[in-house]
Amino acid sequence: MLPPCGTGQIPAARSDATHNFGLHRRRAGPGFPSRGAGVGSGRKAGMETLGFLGAGKMATAMARGFVASGTIAATGVVASDPVLAARDAFARETGGRVVGTNAEVAAAARVVFVAVKPDQLVDVLGGLAGSLGPGHLVVSIAAGVPLSRIEAASHGARCIRVMPNTPALVGSSASAFAVGGTATREDAALVQSLLSAVGIAMEVKEKLLDAVTGLSGSGPAYGFMMIEALADGGVAAGLPRDVAQRLAAQTLLGAARMVLETGQHPGALKDAVCSPGGTTIEAVHELEKSGLRAALIGAVRAASDKARRLA
Repeated sequence: MLPPCGTGQIPAARSDATHNFGLHRRRAGPGFPSRGAGVGSGRKAGMETLGFLGAGKMATAMARGFVASGTIAATGVVASDPVLAARDAFARETGGRVVGTNAEVAAAARVVFVAVKPDQLVDVLGGLAGSLGPGHLVVSIAAGVPLSRIEAASHGARCIRVMPNTPALVGSSASAFAVGGTATREDAALVQSLLSAVGIAMEVKEKLLDAVTGLSGSGPAYGFMMIEALADGGVAAGLPRDVAQRLAAQTLLGAARMVLETGQHPGALKDAVCSPGGTTIEAVHELEKSGLRAALIGAVRAASDKARRLA
């Protein structure tokens, strides 16, 4: 049942929603499909090893997600990073192998994720002459670096540019990718399948990837701030901190699922909770006075503009 302030006129969920968004899959672990379900089940044909150049937080989240979903065995993951602490954390959290040089990753894996800072990408790829070539698929997750620069530094390797986000760690990533000039449709299908194993993935034109960075790439931080603020409000209203935080997180999760599963406009779903003279419309008024919409729109635009400048 809805709270007393609602109208109760909530539309039914679309029957195809679970297939599109992976929200009701059988689980092999938190957020992930079992090995017999979903696009991410089972190891990908012809891909026994998946490499990562860079073993930071995003690489670790993705690798851990691929392993947890059953997409690839932990023994089939290999990563390099100049920082010992990052290598140790990657190995501990994913069960994968870490090596001392980027060339070792290129020698072990034909599909290589490049997970380094944008200003390091060209130098990292440029240093792999003789190790990287047309037999490799390079998947860059470096924000703001265009495919033209990635391809020019990749020694003839096929290239795909991706913008994932950290909820890959729990099987709920929102990713988008653009395909380079020499990459094949089979390459695109492989990346689509990998990313879909840890959430949703959409192929877009490259010119849209900076906007994706501002929306979903940086978006988890916006969500975490909203959860924190809602929990603070609950505490201010008298709730214990642990209760307030769990209720806040579940509320945003439930709202997101309703948008995805019903296919209804968020405004229509909001209106269905706001009865005349009720508590929710009073709260919405406060949010509008405080500029919530403008702040979020501004945040997405600022992050998108920053991604463009990183190039």
